[in-house]
Amino acid sequence: MYTEKSVRELEKLFTTSLQDGLKEDVAKVRLLENGENRILEGKRKPVLQLFFEQLCDPLIYILMAAIVVSLFLKEAGDACIIGAVILLNACMGVIQEGKARRAIEALKKLTSPKAIVVRDGREQEIDSAFLVPGDIVLLDSGRQVPADIRLTETVNLRIEEAALTGESLPSEKNDTALTEKVKNPGDRKNMAYMTTMVTCGRGRGVVTATGMDTEIGRIAGLIEEKGAELTPLQKRLSDLGKILSIGAVMLCLLLFLVAVVQKRNIGEMLLTAISLAVAAVPEGLPAIVTIVMALSVSRMVKAGTIIRKLPSVETLGAVNVVCSDKTGTLTQNRMTVKKCYLDGRIVDAGDVTGKGHEYFLESCVLCNDADLEERIGDPTEISLLAYADGYGYDRKAYGQKYRRVAERAFDSERKRMTTVQEREGSLVAYCKGAADGILLRCSRQYRNGRELPFSEREKKEVMKAAEKMAGEALRVLAFAMKTEGKTGSQKELLSEENLTFLGLTGMIDPPREGVREAVQSFRRAGVNTVMITGDHVDTALAIARELSIADVRSQCMTGDEIAVLSEGEWEDRVEEIRVFARVSPEHKVRIVEALRKKGRIVAMTGDGINDAPSLKAADVGIAMGKEGTDVARNAADMVLTDDNFTTIEKAMREGRGIYENIRKTILFLLSSNFGEIMTMLAAVLAGFLPPLKASHILWVNLITDSLPALALGADENDTEELMGQPPRKSRESLFAQGGLSCMLCYGVVIGSISLLAFLTVPYRELLVRGLPVSIDNIRKMLMVTSVLNKAQTHAFTVLGMSQLMHAIGMRDVNKSLFRMNHRNNPYMLASFVVGILLQVMVTEIPYFVELFGTSRLTLEEWGLLLLLSSMPLVVHELLVLSARLSGVQEFQKPGQGKKEKEQGREKREYA
Repeated sequence: MYTEKSVRELEKLFTTSLQDGLKEDVAKVRLLENGENRILEGKRKPVLQLFFEQLCDPLIYILMAAIVVSLFLKEAGDACIIGAVILLNACMGVIQEGKARRAIEALKKLTSPKAIVVRDGREQEIDSAFLVPGDIVLLDSGRQVPADIRLTETVNLRIEEAALTGESLPSEKNDTALTEKVKNPGDRKNMAYMTTMVTCGRGRGVVTATGMDTEIGRIAGLIEEKGAELTPLQKRLSDLGKILSIGAVMLCLLLFLVAVVQKRNIGEMLLTAISLAVAAVPEGLPAIVTIVMALSVSRMVKAGTIIRKLPSVETLGAVNVVCSDKTGTLTQNRMTVKKCYLDGRIVDAGDVTGKGHEYFLESCVLCNDADLEERIGDPTEISLLAYADGYGYDRKAYGQKYRRVAERAFDSERKRMTTVQEREGSLVAYCKGAADGILLRCSRQYRNGRELPFSEREKKEVMKAAEKMAGEALRVLAFAMKTEGKTGSQKELLSEENLTFLGLTGMIDPPREGVREAVQSFRRAGVNTVMITGDHVDTALAIARELSIADVRSQCMTGDEIAVLSEGEWEDRVEEIRVFARVSPEHKVRIVEALRKKGRIVAMTGDGINDAPSLKAADVGIAMGKEGTDVARNAADMVLTDDNFTTIEKAMREGRGIYENIRKTILFLLSSNFGEIMTMLAAVLAGFLPPLKASHILWVNLITDSLPALALGADENDTEELMGQPPRKSRESLFAQGGLSCMLCYGVVIGSISLLAFLTVPYRELLVRGLPVSIDNIRKMLMVTSVLNKAQTHAFTVLGMSQLMHAIGMRDVNKSLFRMNHRNNPYMLASFVVGILLQVMVTEIPYFVELFGTSRLTLEEWGLLLLLSSMPLVVHELLVLSARLSGVQEFQKPGQGKKEKEQGREKREYA
């Protein structure tokens, strides 16, 4: 492994030395051998291929069959409508395709355009794309690392690696060879990685990897390797399509057998069988589901969420585990002074008055190299500037007033930094660093505005305070000063001896506002929150405790601990852990995949490059919109525009409501189509002529159903009630929780009243003509063309209007119509009116009467048919009344219907 190579071994990469760098001709040869230093772009699929891939779906196959049926029946208009449905779905799929490719492109843009190298013994600036292994690269503050580099020389070098490793603090770098194999990139202190940023100091090193061989390139490979997976709803619809396909074929075979047994005309029965197959297919289902989810996107935008992939909308409502990156997602990614130790006691940072602590605040701004306005520099130093600025101590103003004349830079061995300022004709030194090292060099202290002796007992008290602050995962720094008057020498001041102790600061990357409340809301909704971070376990646990994610160390696991577990042990423990610390990108993917294997539906949040593979591996990848990298945003399914973790809770409410609407829509469509099947099948088995023509079925399926179905998709739900229920199971069927009984019940009702309307016409004709009423006479009466047309018109009209009535009740099958607020869904009222008008149009306007083969109806007939059509609402009211009396809901929402004890058990399990 290249991180284990010593400096001598690295010299083998060169034809000269580490000082002179590569020769230009050698660099050219290596460029040809290794290729340019770029993140390779994934193979792009042609648009035509993407389009045809969208057509590989069982429901689409049925729709294609429906086109053939429509053309066979010379219903060109219906064929065009179905074709438009197929095109709509395919186009939407093509637009959403290519997520991995866009992530690779974003990674490519992150590479540094320029790099300073040493070749032929001289420094030169070149395009970073032309770097090769063995190049000597120079690094300085503010520069992006252009490749993976083994450091051979460092001076106070610190590199911001949060986007790659997840650590909130810059990593201190050195040139010491590693003595053992280190897997975690964040622990390789002698390495600098491509796309990370130098925050301070300078360095020099050898390029060990370029392009796809770098750490960032390896992550790009992980993104490309991970294929797209179907969401739960897509899987359910795919299964439904297969069932409907098999059902349609079986119905056709059944009717052929009936034709043979009843000695009917085979050709006639073929047309009937095709019509029945069409009745079994909800032609508008894929389009309506797509449109419902598309309409929901505007609501999600209002909740601060941009949806990049439509199916993720419904998946979010089923999520039962939210895995979140810590730095920048749960926390602000800004170090903040939390506590101070002044005048012998620990106080909250906001309780410091500033009076009597002038030297302490001066040390925060003068012993500091950061820039607060541009927020350039070490986050720790930026936090000190921000803290002192709150008391009026401006870095630039004090820097001009007290000019720096000497300094001793921070290094990892001393763990201190000292600066010397010229102050009113004399010199003063300010020192900050690790508490133990500073205290050893202090002989006096500032307490209550006076300089006093500093006893060993008092030093121990300070160390106890420092240890207490560190136990709360605060990063502790000590501050001291030294004055030598006008005769004091700079050398003496930089010696860091006989200092005067000023105080301590404890700082941490604080949680985002509202995150704790969101975590608690998730727990009430049966959703578990898991923190995944590259930071140290103590720091991660402290934040987790503050956010109510975890309480004890046993709920935490590090990347090294994950690595030693067997696959069985790992899968057994993954659900118990609430905090994963010091993890690599591969660990994050492994965590997400293990949770998914346990049947969890996982949402992963993140903002860094290191989060991209896990964002793509999760059921729902959620990226930060403001602070997140392009890589994270393009690898995610949805993006939070305000970078607020609490927005996920709002989006989850929308997701649950959207799924509920989609479920209601699907059950409405299937129960309506089941009613059509019942009508057709019962009539044929009884030996009657078909009560519906294929054109009638297509009209109802594609026109009458579509408007109320879309209205159901836009319905308002009680999201508070939905969030009070556990998430639905990942393998839960669309027909679970009473869905199947609901579909069958209303299907039987619609089929029965449609068949009754069909038989009413020949029955009346027999009575008018004084003929005996019998099955045989009804069959004969239906042979009369005028009677058949009238009977089919009755069945067609009742079928259409009853479905409109049924849609109103499907808004909430557990609530009476008289308790619903119908004004909350004006689309439903509009769809009902439009549907009735369309149904009147095909029976009263001559052109459409001829087109659909219907008969005009009298007012008396309209009244009778309207009464029959209202039966789904009558049944709805009876079921609601029965449920109220028995205390049992007839149809349950996802997660409902469990006993209180079982609900409590599930919530405890999730929590």
